[in-house]
Amino acid sequence: MAETKTTETSIGKELYGYQKDALTEIFERFDTAPQDYHLLYQLPTGGGKTVIFSEIVRRYIEKFKKKVLVLTHRIELSKQTSKMLVEFGVNNKIINSTANLEDQEDFHCFVAMVETLKNRLNDDKLDISDIGLVIVDEAHYNSFTKIFKFFHDSFILGVTATPLSSNIKLPMYENYQELFVGESIQDLIDSEYLAKGNMYSYNVGLTSLEVGANGDYTVKSSEDLYTNTDMLSKLIAAYEETAKGKKTLIFNNGINTSIQVYHAFKKAGYPIAHLDNTNTRKEREFILKWFHKTPNAIITSVSILTTGFDEPSIEAIILNRATKSLTLYYQMIGRGSRIFGSNSTFDVIDLGNNFHRFGPWGADLDWQKMFRAPDYYLNAILSDEEIESTFRYELPADVKKEFEKSKDTYFDMKFIYIDTIRSGESSKRVLEKSIEHHAKMCIENSEDVFDALILARMLGEEIDDRINRYAKCISKSTHNFVTWLKDDYRKKLNAYLRANFDEDFEEIHGYPPEE
Repeated sequence: MAETKTTETSIGKELYGYQKDALTEIFERFDTAPQDYHLLYQLPTGGGKTVIFSEIVRRYIEKFKKKVLVLTHRIELSKQTSKMLVEFGVNNKIINSTANLEDQEDFHCFVAMVETLKNRLNDDKLDISDIGLVIVDEAHYNSFTKIFKFFHDSFILGVTATPLSSNIKLPMYENYQELFVGESIQDLIDSEYLAKGNMYSYNVGLTSLEVGANGDYTVKSSEDLYTNTDMLSKLIAAYEETAKGKKTLIFNNGINTSIQVYHAFKKAGYPIAHLDNTNTRKEREFILKWFHKTPNAIITSVSILTTGFDEPSIEAIILNRATKSLTLYYQMIGRGSRIFGSNSTFDVIDLGNNFHRFGPWGADLDWQKMFRAPDYYLNAILSDEEIESTFRYELPADVKKEFEKSKDTYFDMKFIYIDTIRSGESSKRVLEKSIEHHAKMCIENSEDVFDALILARMLGEEIDDRINRYAKCISKSTHNFVTWLKDDYRKKLNAYLRANFDEDFEEIHGYPPEE
């Protein structure tokens, strides 16, 4: 049920009603749970978790007279967190590799990256004897658990948008005793705290992608797929169809992909910048400043803007990649979920079948079950083969126009294959039927054989789709074999058109083609 939007003024920030409710719940645990209790708090991206835990720090120090440590996984997040804490009146110290700790007694709160902190603790440079609370930001990253052994007598509060571990071998229930679920995305949308996402999905063939040791698609296989001409064309067509003129953020899985995307959009005349973790701090600041002030700006990026980046004026998110990480899926889309002025919606374009894999952003997920039984959730995720088996290929809009005289442009490869084999015919006959169908489409929309051959070239993407489905039917899907089939199909289609155009044209139209 949506709540009434109420606020409470704190030092430098306002707390909404659901944020105050979360504070009440968490402080109840501080009062009643053991001092070494581990609590995980889930709140959607855009829900204001930094605001909430900054107020927690302020109140905790005031009430319990103990020190607090806040852990982050990136230096930018450490700086942002430190700045937010100052806004709440919390004097804090960032512990980095060069920090002078001689004045540590002057501070009641420390902010640190996990690796830096681990080194300082191993060197016995930091006094942690009076730290009563450890807050772990983006707690789904498992790098934090290595320092838990130093805090046997501290309350550990993990905060995350998705209580699903980044390492499937280290489930979160092993490090946290309880999950406290905050407001849902839908409730935050209904209460006008978050913008509503308009979802647009474009079916993509992903069977060429490979999964790496981390459980997600490898950069190399992603680069091979998303840098090809067809995928770049599909990306620009999707942008032009849905997001043209809107401030847009594009996520890729690979620097080379992002660079190719940059050049493709630049060539098409759109204002775009590329950003990745190799950019200097000054370059990043310049690009983000340009993005902020340019209404129709586009940024194509890799990883760097999934966390710790807040630009409320974003109007469209494009997932130009596939991921098997629910957390990453929610982080990417969450970058567009801030309400900005009168704009309470944003667009999400999916070019990685992610909607099919995880469901729509903001779906009613059972976080408690996911926390307690992550394997149950992970095993239920559909494979790419299962997802793509349900797809019905649709000709792109510009190609479909060229075949507008054809009433039937769909060819169900699996159905035709089963029917053909049951009739006692060879599997090769299936490809012959497909070629005849494509030839008919070309002839129906042509005046001469040269027109038909030009149209045949425009069917390249659909030919690839049909061959991929055929290869699955015959259980032969080696890369070289499928590549040969695609090339052979094109040659046979062209040969068929040259040999049969006049006869088929007259049969279709009722009169011979003009000389």
